Amino acid sequence: FRRGLTVLAGLGLSFEAWQFHTQLGELADVAAAVPGATIIVNHIGAPMGIGPYADRWQEVREVWRPAMRRLATLDNVVLKVGGIGMARFGGGFDRGERPPTSDELLARWGDDLRFCIDTFGPHRCMFESNYPVDAESVGYVVLWNAFKKVSAGYSAEERAALFRNTARRTYRIG
Repeated sequence: FRRGLTVLAGLGLSFEAWQFHTQLGELADVAAAVPGATIIVNHIGAPMGIGPYADRWQEVREVWRPAMRRLATLDNVVLKVGGIGMARFGGGFDRGERPPTSDELLARWGDDLRFCIDTFGPHRCMFESNYPVDAESVGYVVLWNAFKKVSAGYSAEERAALFRNTARRTYRIG
């Protein structure tokens, strides 16, 4: 895999990583071993909240946060901040009588989103919608309003990075 990732990097391509939070250490090992590869971690590193992780959010955080801090030390890693509407992350929004508001979404996810942004820095983070999968529990407009609210305390330059410039640089677009 590492040899293949080296070839991918040599072609100027990036690698999108989608793994569970329990696999972030392995991803960090790969990123450290192939520093020329741009690795994009999807969906805030996938802190699971269902199955054996249901109702164990604090325990998940105890594994997820240190792993995210380790990944953030690697300059070739970029983070997609989103995916928080997926039912597999827990929170129960998919089982509610109505979809959550942006404020309800932030009551559950705000601290963790800010943790991600502050750990990686806004210039290595990009907001993402994971539609249609996020639609399991949250509306598109509500999701982006939550991103606007969670980023309100950052500078205009940092917000530009979060909403567009990190993606433009990472994907070499526009």
